[in-house]
Amino acid sequence: MKNADDILRDKLQQVLKEGLKTEVEPRAYSSEMVNQLVSRLQAIPPDHYADKLTVAGVTLTPYAPPEDDDDLKQSCETCMYFVIHRQYCDLPELHIPVEKDWSCRLWRI
Repeated sequence: MKNADDILRDKLQQVLKEGLKTEVEPRAYSSEMVNQLVSRLQAIPPDHYADKLTVAGVTLTPYAPPEDDDDLKQSCETCMYFVIHRQYCDLPELHIPVEKDWSCRLWRI
């Protein structure tokens, strides 16, 4: 039987598969960009998941910077906010269930 995280993860995956356009770039590599994105995410009501996915730039596949090699792919699995046993993003402004191969532009090692 699926729990609440599994059900929500499935819904988020479906929204992304249906073609939700998310803001994949620019990536949040500077403190200024991180702060800007965090502020935008904080303004989104907790249950407005499509808006969260859009602003965070969530994708169903790892992000690979065009100038880098395959070893530097950014995925939820390699992010410091990923809770492995729960398959969950613990970034306070997101708090959503995710898959290990998903990615967002707030990715951090």
